[in-house]
Amino acid sequence: MAAPLEVIVTSDSGSQLWNSTVFDLHSGSSLLSYRGGNSSGRTLCLLRGEFLLSAQLGKNFINLWEIQRKDQLQQKIVCPGVVTCLTSSPDGLFLAAGVAEVIYLWEVCTGKLLSVLSRHYQDVTCMRFTDDSSHFISGGKDNLALVWSLCSVIQLDSNHTPDPRHVLSRHSLPITDLHCGLMGAQARVATSSLDQTVKVWELSSGELLLSVLFDVEIMSVTFDPCEYFLFCGGSDGNIFQVSLCSQSLSLDKSFQSDNDGNQVFKGHRNMVTCLSVSLDGTFLASGSHDETVRLWDIQSKQSVRCLAHKGPVTNAFITAAPANMFLPDSRPAVPLPRFSRHLHASEGDGSESGDVCVRIGLYTQEEEDTYLQKADRLNTLMNAVTDKSVFGDGENTKVRVAELEEEVQTLKKINKDLYDFSSQLLTKPT
Repeated sequence: MAAPLEVIVTSDSGSQLWNSTVFDLHSGSSLLSYRGGNSSGRTLCLLRGEFLLSAQLGKNFINLWEIQRKDQLQQKIVCPGVVTCLTSSPDGLFLAAGVAEVIYLWEVCTGKLLSVLSRHYQDVTCMRFTDDSSHFISGGKDNLALVWSLCSVIQLDSNHTPDPRHVLSRHSLPITDLHCGLMGAQARVATSSLDQTVKVWELSSGELLLSVLFDVEIMSVTFDPCEYFLFCGGSDGNIFQVSLCSQSLSLDKSFQSDNDGNQVFKGHRNMVTCLSVSLDGTFLASGSHDETVRLWDIQSKQSVRCLAHKGPVTNAFITAAPANMFLPDSRPAVPLPRFSRHLHASEGDGSESGDVCVRIGLYTQEEEDTYLQKADRLNTLMNAVTDKSVFGDGENTKVRVAELEEEVQTLKKINKDLYDFSSQLLTKPT
């Protein structure tokens, strides 16, 4: 049988035999299982398509498996406390973990701890990288979502305290989940909260684009790849589909099921903890505390498959199957080093003075323009080009203006002569 193109990777908090399981997206058959402990929510992720990582439930370490060696727990990354969320950059160069209210950022190739960020006031609940790995977003129980520019947090100046690029502060209760769309620094970000709202933001400016109010707390959120729809998992087990292309879309709206794309997926009996959409946008995977993962056909809103688990589902996501996942004899191209527990500039880190570290230049930290700013600049440029092509530039423009002014004066004189001539004809006695 040919290897599947897409798989569903899941974990639950109750299984005694395995930590995570890989299912075929189309058949629902179990393909692989990874043994060793249980994964906590928002911590299961793939690294470079060669490693599977997850934080141990209620413990202070991260489990790590080589993607094709399912029966062997390869390594443990010890952290200062219980890991509340974990994510890796799409390019595989960086790993970020939330421990209480602090964010730890490692460089994967060396294992060095590059930065410790302490800008949240309460526990960090979720983190995501942009698809170009230039930024990451963190959400917390302090009701805040922070947008971080990666190059600003990995500079070598120990006296520099990194600041978030934007602080998204419109939620009134803890943030439960977030999802980052495509287009890198120009992406849109969705955040869900216990305040029963989901908000959509423009990453480059930090501006709020949309706020949708629901009747229940929202525990998970995701976009489809084209960002036509927003999917929101409720604490009552329902999944709400919000159309982002509605003509009546306003900044603040309340969710109502209708025929314009706003629909409800019904099937789960408990809160929906995680959501993921397939690469072609046809299937939606959802994990729930009712101990099931469901696969939905988005167009028909029907549940086409139900995958039973041994406990509340903590993670479930659809991903392209890594090339070596089903090749038992393959090995990672580069083995992972031991991850440090100290900042690279701290004493006791064990790093050699001869190490050379290359970092992104400070000039790359410039603010990205918003779409409106880019459109305004483009319009100004087009007008300037038009003016130049019509009127010329420099001295030619002055000469042309003088000629036009002289022509206007001539026309005014002709108009006055015509008026005087007409008046004489009308007033001339017969």
